[in-house]
Order: sequence, then structure tokens, then C-alpha cells
Amino acid sequence: MHMGTTEIFLIAMTIIFSVPYLIWRLGGTDYYAPLVVVQIIAGILLGPGVMGRAFPEYYSFVFNPQVVQSLNGIAWWAVMIFVMIAGIELDLKKAWEHRRESTITAGLALGTPLLFGCVAALGLVGYAGWMGPKAHDWQFVLGVGMACAVTALPILILLMEKLEILRQPIGQRILRYASLDDIAIWGVLAVILLDWDRVGRQAGFLLVFAVATKLFRMLMVRIPERDRWYISFIWLAVCALAADWAGLHFMVGAFLAGAVMDAEWFNQEKMDFLRANVLMAVMPVFFLSTGLRTNWAMGGSAVFLVALVLLVASVSGKLAGIHLAGKILKWGPGEASIIGWLLQTKALIMIIFVNILLDKQIITSETFTALLLMAIGSTMLTVPMVYPKLQRVAQLIFKTS
Repeated sequence: MHMGTTEIFLIAMTIIFSVPYLIWRLGGTDYYAPLVVVQIIAGILLGPGVMGRAFPEYYSFVFNPQVVQSLNGIAWWAVMIFVMIAGIELDLKKAWEHRRESTITAGLALGTPLLFGCVAALGLVGYAGWMGPKAHDWQFVLGVGMACAVTALPILILLMEKLEILRQPIGQRILRYASLDDIAIWGVLAVILLDWDRVGRQAGFLLVFAVATKLFRMLMVRIPERDRWYISFIWLAVCALAADWAGLHFMVGAFLAGAVMDAEWFNQEKMDFLRANVLMAVMPVFFLSTGLRTNWAMGGSAVFLVALVLLVASVSGKLAGIHLAGKILKWGPGEASIIGWLLQTKALIMIIFVNILLDKQIITSETFTALLLMAIGSTMLTVPMVYPKLQRVAQLIFKTS
């Protein structure tokens, strides 16, 4: 019996939602791997390197070009909404109130793993197959280095809710550090993506965006909240389109669209509800589409070895930076370790970041796969490392924060 694209698409959607959920629920993985991490891992397993190799006929039948194109469209819109929400939730006012502590901590939390990651990337430059065909050496090194330094603010919020510290003083401090780092991450990405052949177009985009932002903000404060939600999605699509036209990638536009909005414009419960539902209803499609881009052509051992090196650079760099910040700022015992491990959380934002690098051919799909494995590893380490530390020092931290 011949099956049309619609039926095959629905088979793919059934697989995308059922496989990770069953692994997460039946396997009881929540302590080590929350559902979002399982969905990312499932995306890799359902990709060409695992399922495609084990069952090539089934893989080519389900994930044919028409179905993949449809899935990509859903994935793009899902991740654009998610990135916009991350931009809205940046709490820069609190960071400014505590600017010395926040700047020192955020700077070291980002700068040290960035340096360690750049050193690891320099080691890859001399080997064929890791650097993308359109990359300059500095773009590749800085891109991989920044991937090692990323902290995923949305997933950090989910994990801190799970650990019941999000509303505690230490949780609010960590949010300030992560917010500043989020801005730096997108700023560095914009530098990496600078296209000197289109620099005039990119400068024009930033100029028009600044003027449009002024008008947009004037409009948003004058309309009721129910209209703000709808207008924000129009604003998201326009900003993403303009950024992509300028050569900066539509995700940069999505982040900018959210970053110029004030969280106070929206009901926080509705914002949390929207984020949770986007994560549940459509983001699994993005994780699957990410998994479809993995590549093991260099050999599984080589990809895993590079992933391990990058994981060590990321973890050690982040912990070293945070411990240095703790000494400068005279934190209490155990604080630096807890904060350092929580800021290891990568998952979504780093995956979005490396997807952009892959789109722009700055990295190859092999490097993309290694970075994806590194992101999964660092995120899975977070809760098991932090939970016992919180049990030992929570009372002391909450008294001294």
C-alpha cells in the first residue's frame, strides 16, 4: 500500500513524541537526564548515524526529504519562539543592581571555558574534517570555544525549579550571571557571522532595528496584554527575516526580538505556561531535526574522543572560572562548586548555537556531533553533581546569601 507524505509525516511525529517519552518514563531517567535531555539523545539515535545505519530502508522511508522539510519548518518556528522567550526573560536590571559581583562572576564563568575551548579547537585546526569549508581559522576556534562556554538559561531555570532553588537568593544570583553570559554569547555569535561582503547590509539592519525597536516599544506599552502576545509573534517573524536577510541568521533576529522586550509587559505565569508548552508540544521536533544532522563519518571513536576533550575543557574551564570568582568575592564554602556545576547546563542554547555554526559551514557535521555529545554530557552531570552538594551546604548558603 502506497503511503502519502501526510501519513509518513504522522508516523515520524508519533516516533518523535513516543520514543523519548517512553525511555524517560519507563527508564526513570529524570535524575540524570530530564525529558529534554532524553529528547536530544533520542534525536541522535533516530538520526542517520544510528537508526539510518541499522535500518537504512525504514530510515529513508520515514525521514524522506519531503517529511524532513516539513519537520524543519516546525523546528524553526519552535526554536524561534523559545529563543525569543529567553531574550524576554533576561533580567539585566538585577544584574545592574549587583554589577560588580555579576560582572566578575559572569566574565570568569564565560571567559575561562571560552579560553579552554579555544585551546582545544586549535588542536583540531590541524586535522582535516573538523573545520567547515567557509570558516576562517579564527571563526572556527572562537565558535567551538564559545560552544564550550555557553550556559543554557531556559534549561537552567528548569533544573533549578527541580532542585527547588530558583526563588532562593542563590538561584536569583545564578540567573543574573547566566543572563549576562547569554548576551555575550549572542554578541560573539554576531561577530563570528560578520560577512564583510555584506557588512553594509548588516550595519543597515542594526540601524533599522534600533529605530524599529523604539517604535515597537512605544506601541507595546500602549496596548493591552492580550494584543502584546500577538504583536510579539509578528515582531519575532519580522526581526528573524530581517536578520537572516542581513546574513546574521534568523536566530540572532529571534534573540534580539525578545531581548528588547520587557518581562513586565507579560504575565509571568502565562510566560511560564507558554515556554512549558512550546517545550512539550513542538521543541521535540527541533531535537529530532538536530539529530538528523549528526554525522559519524570520521568514525565513532574519533567523534567521541573529540567530544570528551571538549567536555573536559568546558567543565574544567567553567569550574576554574567560578572558583576564581568565589575567591575574589569571598563566597562561603561550597558556593562556587554549586554555582559552577549549575552553569554547566548547556543543552538547548548551545545546540541552537552550533546549529547556526553548521548552517554557516563554520563547523562540519562531525564537529557538530561532537559538540552535541559534549552538551548532553555537561547537562547530564548537573543535577547529580549539584544535588548532594546542596544537601550539605544549603543552610549555610541561604543564611549568607
